[in-house]
Amino acid sequence: MSLRKPIDRISVDDYLEGEKESPIRHEFVDGHVFGMAGASDRHNLIAGTVYARLLDLLSAGPCRAFISDMKVRVQPSIYYYPDVVVACDPPGADPYTRTQPILVVEVTSPSTQRVDRFEKLPAYKRIAGLAECVLISQVQMIVEVHRLVGDEWQSELLTQPEEQLRLESVGLVLTLSEIYRNVEFDEDPVSGIPHQQQ
Repeated sequence: MSLRKPIDRISVDDYLEGEKESPIRHEFVDGHVFGMAGASDRHNLIAGTVYARLLDLLSAGPCRAFISDMKVRVQPSIYYYPDVVVACDPPGADPYTRTQPILVVEVTSPSTQRVDRFEKLPAYKRIAGLAECVLISQVQMIVEVHRLVGDEWQSELLTQPEEQLRLESVGLVLTLSEIYRNVEFDEDPVSGIPHQQQ
């Protein structure tokens, strides 16, 4: 989750060096640095569930799952912190950054969904080797998966508890009821009844 108010304009090298010691994470876009805001309980529950399943699944293989604090280099001048990322490339000279993710997951909120959808999603799709990008809403049960099929990106929208999110890049299947387990949504504006998934 990022605050789309640039803090300053600096070089890539200064940004990368500064992130190693900064208590606050920042994303970097064309010389501009953006501070990362804290995440809600719903955000943490959703991202944590997806990460936990990926961590268990990938424990014996060459690919690794990371949550929140692993930078992804989208382009030489763009670095993001996805909520969850799976990468199979070795860390190389920079253990704080991955350059060849195969899966990226962003948990969206009202304050971040515009950036997640219209800035980050198109940028992620330009990463060579990325197979899937998933947007998960934290305010209602909506999961959107973008998958590279051949040379074209195809999208799928999931909205029902029994529907399955199939992460073909890693061989993981999650129902929406699993993803949203223990997540309490805000009250329905019409009925006043809280939405909740167990």
